[in-house]
Amino acid sequence: MSRPRLGRRVLLGVLAAVAALPLAACGGLLSGTRPAQRGPVDGALRPVREDLSNAVSSQATTEYHRIAPIAAGPDTKASFTRLRGVVAGLPGAAIVEERPGYLYAEFTTRWLRFVDDVEFLVDEKAAVIQVRSASRLGRRDFGVNRERIETIRARMAG
Repeated sequence: MSRPRLGRRVLLGVLAAVAALPLAACGGLLSGTRPAQRGPVDGALRPVREDLSNAVSSQATTEYHRIAPIAAGPDTKASFTRLRGVVAGLPGAAIVEERPGYLYAEFTTRWLRFVDDVEFLVDEKAAVIQVRSASRLGRRDFGVNRERIETIRARMAG
């Protein structure tokens, strides 16, 4: 019978310790802090950190981070109202800030209570809604932010 390597035992010990914590306690540790600087600057959403793979933005310049904006059509106000309803209806969503043409929401995962910050900005000239979705913690998001925006896009189209 071979003995597990020390690294495996340490990992199992850490996992057991985390599993023993109440989920509410984990939520406090994993939710991160709401960004103090958010919202549009000079008509654009703030850039995502290009050194991390945990965000997407329709205004990003790198291939990994870039995602298409959401089509708004000629009536951007009606599309924005529809967007608000779609976002509010998604699991884990909480609308934190809303003003004409701008929406900021937090999405909290069910089990570990990770929080992602999601912003939408109407671009009337282009008839689109610019998007930014970023994880607060971690270097990778495993495609969660991209999937969320694509879900919102599909619901807006349907």
